[in-house]
Amino acid sequence: MQNPFDLNNPTAYLYWRDRKLAHAITNTSELIVEINNPHALTAAEHTALLARCRRSNMAIYATRAGRADENMVRQLGQQFGLNRLDANWLASEQGITHITMCAGDGQQQAYIPYTDRAIKWHTDGYYNSPEQQVRGMVLHCAQSAGQGGENRLLDHEIVYLMLRDANSDLIRVLSAPDAMTIPERIGEQGIARPAQTGPVFSIAPANCNLHMRYTARTRSIEWKQDATTLAAVAMLEELLAADMPHIHCARLEDGMGLLCNNVLHDRTAFSDNQAHPRLLYRARFYDRIEGS
Repeated sequence: MQNPFDLNNPTAYLYWRDRKLAHAITNTSELIVEINNPHALTAAEHTALLARCRRSNMAIYATRAGRADENMVRQLGQQFGLNRLDANWLASEQGITHITMCAGDGQQQAYIPYTDRAIKWHTDGYYNSPEQQVRGMVLHCAQSAGQGGENRLLDHEIVYLMLRDANSDLIRVLSAPDAMTIPERIGEQGIARPAQTGPVFSIAPANCNLHMRYTARTRSIEWKQDATTLAAVAMLEELLAADMPHIHCARLEDGMGLLCNNVLHDRTAFSDNQAHPRLLYRARFYDRIEGS
């Protein structure tokens, strides 16, 4: 297999680039697939979701199949080869995280996803170790916010393509093993998670798939302090701030969900309906969507 992400193979890259741009989805409505039973997709539903993931590394599903639970989210993922859950420390016993606004002084309250504040562009698990990178994800909306809470979504392969077209050296420095460091997290008992240093872009050697590790946060992140790396970070920020047709704006309503290969995403601030607070189930996996 020729690796299109090999900087020394421009022919393979240009072939991949042309196909990527020709097939990438730019109309958000084309990402949406209506499904009946998330526990057991029909062959047509599975094919439709997978086709969108092949083109843009993501799909949005919409179902009216009653009340959601953790088991539904996990079973949906399993139908796409997503089996190895990233059971992070704030997840449930099943390894599924409940994303909802937390009141009081609980430890979740210290983390932005559990508040009503906006979240900047990121990929999930950017602070994980190299052996535990989040490659696939299911994000299911059980209860939408009263107002706000929209997501922007962007295929990380498109970001790679634009940076490489501008200057392949930008990809080279963002692929360096010391490009980005997430400092250690301190807990009540000392160091709860050690500092994690690694690349922004990396390639899975077994299948040549591209993975991206990124956060637009300016706190709790350290970039390698050389001119080319800082220029690459600045251009990446400009791309994410631009009005590109490949950036999808979507609000997940009740029964809707995102199936993706950990694409870039953000979230606007929201205000809750006190009687029905916003609730999303998030399952993060070390696997990539099978066949995508």
